[in-house]
Amino acid sequence: MTEVLLEGLTAYKRTPVFDQDSIPAGLRREHRTRPGVWALIHVLKGKLLYRRDGPSGTQVLMSAQPGVVHPEEPHDVQPMGPVSFFVEFHAANPPAGSPHAGQIVRGK
Repeated sequence: MTEVLLEGLTAYKRTPVFDQDSIPAGLRREHRTRPGVWALIHVLKGKLLYRRDGPSGTQVLMSAQPGVVHPEEPHDVQPMGPVSFFVEFHAANPPAGSPHAGQIVRGK
């Protein structure tokens, strides 16, 4: 089953596109999103290993399989060869003035 974001979240920020050489060290080690902040990891090409605590455990992300990051959930990513991806952040009440404000996610 493909995991989806909650309905009503708004995309408010995204990272630059990273590749296997430019992934920040902070993404390669365990980290968390802030309270109330969800994220989608969008793989543009290649494969990305997405590890997180909980029942979902480890996943291989590809272009057809984005990774859903729950608020405050410990996780990290590792490239599986050449890869390019970006992370898009979502919240019910995003900060004012966000460049992507108004992009409401239709989830299940």
